Amino acid sequence: MVHDVLSDGFLEVVDPDAAPEKIGGGFDFTEGPVWHPRERTVVFSDMPGNHMRVWTEAGGIATFRKPSNMANGNAYDLEGRLVTCEHATSRVTRTGHDGGIEVLASHYDGKELNSPNDIIVASDGAIIFTDPGFGRMAYYGVERESELGFRGVYRLEPDGGGPRLLASDFDQPNGLCLSLDEKRLWINDTMRGHIRVFDVGADGSLASGRVWAEVTGEGPGAPDGMKIDAEERIYCTGPGPGIHVFDRDATHLGIIRIPEGVANFCFGGEDMRTLFITASTSLYRVSMRAAGAALRF
Repeated sequence: MVHDVLSDGFLEVVDPDAAPEKIGGGFDFTEGPVWHPRERTVVFSDMPGNHMRVWTEAGGIATFRKPSNMANGNAYDLEGRLVTCEHATSRVTRTGHDGGIEVLASHYDGKELNSPNDIIVASDGAIIFTDPGFGRMAYYGVERESELGFRGVYRLEPDGGGPRLLASDFDQPNGLCLSLDEKRLWINDTMRGHIRVFDVGADGSLASGRVWAEVTGEGPGAPDGMKIDAEERIYCTGPGPGIHVFDRDATHLGIIRIPEGVANFCFGGEDMRTLFITASTSLYRVSMRAAGAALRF
């Protein structure tokens, strides 16, 4: 058995014997994979390598952008444009269909953001991102002092304007995902080792934040990338190393084991039943029984 089965519900997620397949390697530290359903590509980041790459079934690995300003998290907006978190510049940017790059956010209250890390797009086009301090550390970014006195979570409205602060009481906010009806937002805290859930107001504000699950286990790894599937199960990186799977009631179902430390992952493939995983120096994929949540573009 390759993966750890903690509950029978895990058998609906993945075959316990479905071994991860390595489809790329030799990188420095991979992050931020995102699937494009029409182009059938996975774009992902290599922060220390200052390099974004793209994978296709036919062509394997190629350069997407270099230098990349030590890009980390990526997502597609409702028009299929790539939005990216940059560690070296503390910016959120958007890549247009013509390849032009637009800065969406760089400061809050007149001070430079810490280092935008992970990012999602809501069905109304709003962009939500986390802003921990990892990109101001050596190797993962550019070592420098933070201008802000906290590490927050922000929202960019569809009609533009500066980022709106949603929460500031995290140690290091990282991965995040919305419920299927977008009435709840899960955000994990890498240093505290847990996932919190918030109620989302009609205006996008957050309320009633509470710890939803602890991400615990043996071996290296911590909460980082996080996703939701079509049945509203939550997937989060953590000790193992691997990807911890929780049912909608926070029951820990099992761990998808990966040979290297996992930073992030995304669902993809024609039926959204392939998990693409950025793990340290490599890119892996695993065939799933569960399907990822429907894409928004």
